[in-house]
Order: sequence, then structure tokens, then C-alpha cells
Amino acid sequence: MVKLNRTKSLTTTKINDLRSALALLEESPGQLLVTDHLVDAQAEIAGIYRYIGAGTPVIPPTRTGPAMMFNNVKGYDLRVLVGMLASRQRTALLLDTTVEQLSFKLLDALNHRIKPITVPSQQASCQEVVHHTPLDIRTLLPAPTNTRLDAGPYFNLGLLRAEDPETGEADVTIHRLCVQGPDLLSVYFVPGRHIDQFRIKAEGNGRPLPVSISMGLDPAIYLGACFEPPTTPLGFDELEIAGGLRKQAVELVDCVSVKAKAIARAEIVIEGEILPNERIQEDIHSQTGYAMPEFPGYLGKAQAQLPIIKIKAVTHRRNPILQTIIGPGEEHTNLAGIPTEASILRLVEQSMPGRLLNVYAHSAGGGKYVAILQFKKSSAKDEGRQRQAALTAFAAFPELKHVILVDEDVDIFDTNDVMWAMTTRYQGDVSTVFIPGVRCHPLDPSQTPNFSPSITQEGVSCKTIFDCTVPYHLKSEFKRAEFLEIDPQLISSLLKQLD
Repeated sequence: MVKLNRTKSLTTTKINDLRSALALLEESPGQLLVTDHLVDAQAEIAGIYRYIGAGTPVIPPTRTGPAMMFNNVKGYDLRVLVGMLASRQRTALLLDTTVEQLSFKLLDALNHRIKPITVPSQQASCQEVVHHTPLDIRTLLPAPTNTRLDAGPYFNLGLLRAEDPETGEADVTIHRLCVQGPDLLSVYFVPGRHIDQFRIKAEGNGRPLPVSISMGLDPAIYLGACFEPPTTPLGFDELEIAGGLRKQAVELVDCVSVKAKAIARAEIVIEGEILPNERIQEDIHSQTGYAMPEFPGYLGKAQAQLPIIKIKAVTHRRNPILQTIIGPGEEHTNLAGIPTEASILRLVEQSMPGRLLNVYAHSAGGGKYVAILQFKKSSAKDEGRQRQAALTAFAAFPELKHVILVDEDVDIFDTNDVMWAMTTRYQGDVSTVFIPGVRCHPLDPSQTPNFSPSITQEGVSCKTIFDCTVPYHLKSEFKRAEFLEIDPQLISSLLKQLD
């Protein structure tokens, strides 16, 4: 297996919830921006963060920047946090590793999982304050909208947890949750998601599915939860990966109103049930035709019929923090992309050890559509294996659309360097492999017959390999110009003069 390069601990703060993660950022210059400026949760928070740190593929101008805490939200007495993971540097800091080792860190946690444990309610900070029904979620929590065309306010960093009604196996995933009334949420499941499979089973028996929605979490929990099949098949509890990341079990607590468990150290928990045989139009109140901006950078289409969650209770910490995410941007890329990278590394290493050096799920694809693979050919017999690695990547992550292959001397995290390789080590007619007629992710707007006659139905795509590696027999003709190596301390001191 690929091995994690273990290094001396980079941080001294022990992280086990959102607040300890924020404490680390407060010690780290440039990683957290706090404002007391009065803001409206309706479109304004997202509008501000677009310029501060949302990142690609949010419409320019945007940038990669700090996380941002809004202390003064109009109409509410609680804070809103955005952008916790909207930077690979910050994500690495929060996981006590480096940017280059992020995916290896998750891979190591995947291989050394720790099962969650259940603690009594007295030890669960998420239940310091309890609101039983009747309640109005709209006045209790400031669910944001990202644009004025959103179907409504959304909780879009709510970690759903539910159990298979037949086996008792648990799953956690993040889904878009639209506020539809004082105690109603709609939930959108991409086809095949595991909690949706649990819902289908419960609905088949005419029963509701109890769920918890935990918000404001240790970043390790969010990242661990974003692994997908085939790495995490049905019945796999992704909270075990989060336990492996922190070397300690994630703590759960029994909900106060439904037969479900929630993250004990969450800032906020919504408890409820997915009702059987009841559906709602996602934009029933706005009638805009749109849902919210999704990770590809476009406004998602409102769904005509979505399952409904009936809220039974809300619990939270004292002075809670509502954590949210801008639909597209660097934060989604890191949440979805870093687990994707680990999954690709794992499967390729199993089939051809030692050749795939690293993977980057580029922000242009929202962490799902584009992967850059750094591949090392050590002999003539390795020629062609790079394309096999790309095929394995498609198997490891079915929603992947494009794979870009580069050599070991290309920095996969530097888009300029990748484009250089595509310019000088790529010829379209011999370096491109098309795989048409394969189902991909439903939110790609180019996957329609109107876009290409090769597409027979929406959701089908042409997956593509861009092989920007040098043919092995030509390696000697593609050596990069080498410069004099300089003492790193001298370079560091010179750069400090810019600060």
C-alpha cells in the first residue's frame, strides 16, 4: 500500500470539535477573519465571502483566502462560519500534515479506522440547549441563501446520519437541505446515495426514517464523511475514518426525540424523520426554477419532487456557531476532492505499486470532475500503465469526468505547470483517449443531447484521458532546465522581506 510519510507534529492544539479547530486558526496568521459588521444571511454572507475566500469555480473575481466568522447576523443571536476548509493549506494545518500529504493522511486513516462510541447526554455538548416542537426553524437558525435565485434558505453543511432499517448499519453524508416551513426540510439525494437507500427501504414498509443533521463539526468528520463507493460500500460507517484521522473515536449521542444518533460535539443538531410517500417541490415558495449554486459553478435546477424531513427537535451548544459553505468553491473541492484522491491512490497502488506518486482533484471540477495524476515511468515496460492508472481512477470514482496524466517533474498543485505539460508534452490526436457513453454526475450541464449528438440521454458523458506524459523512449529529450540550488534559509529570509 501507499505509505504515509510521517512527520513531526505540526500543531500543538488537539482538535476534537469545531471550537478547538477555530482555536488553532486563531493562532495561525491569515487563516481566520472575524467581523462584527451587520450582515444578512440572505445572499449577503455568500456575496461577501465570494471576494474573501470562496475560490474557483465561483465567478471571478474570487480568491483563496481565510475562513470567515460573522458575529452579527441580522435577526439572530448566533454566529455564522464559512470557509473552514476553503484552502488546502488550512485543511492541511487542521489535519496536522502538509498539502502534498493530505490524501495520504486520509488514506492512512482509511487503513487504520476507529469505530465511533456513544456517550451519555450529560457528556454531549450538542445537547446543552434543547428545543422541542412546536418550533420554527426559520426564526431559530439563520439558514443562508447564496443567491437571490435560490429556492430558499439552505443548510448545506448538515451531516445526515441514519441507520439501515433492516441491518442497523449506519451512514453519514452531506446533502442540500432547503427550509420549506417552520418544521419542514426538503432533502436532495443524488441517485444511489446510501441514506436514500435506507429511506427507500423504510418507505417500502410505510415507515419514516429517523435522521439526525449535525452541523458545526471537527473538520476531520466532514472529510471522512465525503468518501464514496467503491471505497466505502453500503454499510460502511465513514465516521470510522474520522476516528482514524484523529486517533480517537468520534463521539455520538442518542437523539432526544427520534431513534437516531448525532455527533455529540456538534454545534447544532436537527432531529427529524424522512416521511414516507410525501414529496415537495424544491422551489415551491420561490418558483425560480433553481435550487442553489452547486459545485460545478452553476445554479442547480430545482427538483420537482423531493423527500421531506419533519423536524422533531433542535439541540445545540450554548452560543452556537452555524457552519455553512458556499455551493461551489475551494471548500467543496477539498471536502469532495481529498477523499477522492485517497480512493484513487488506494486502488492504483493495489494494481501497480509505486508508480502513482500523487493525485490532485482540481478545484475547476469541484473535487469531482477533474483529477490530475502524477505518474512515474521507471522503464519502457511502464509505457501505457499511466493510462491504465487513469482507467482505474474512473473505476475508483465513477463521477470523475477528466483525468490529466503528468510526469513526476510536474507540480500537480500548480495549474500553470500542468498547462505547461499539456502544451509541451501533449498532441491531441495521439494523447487523448475518449470513453463515450458513460454515466457521470447529474449536475454537469454539458451532459445533454443538445450539447453533443453522442449523448443519448441526460447524465451520460464522454470521459476523457489527457495523457500529458512523455513517451518513455523520448524521456531524454524532455529534461527541464535545471537551476542552481540555493540555501533554503536564504530564500526564506528574502521572502520574509515581502511580508
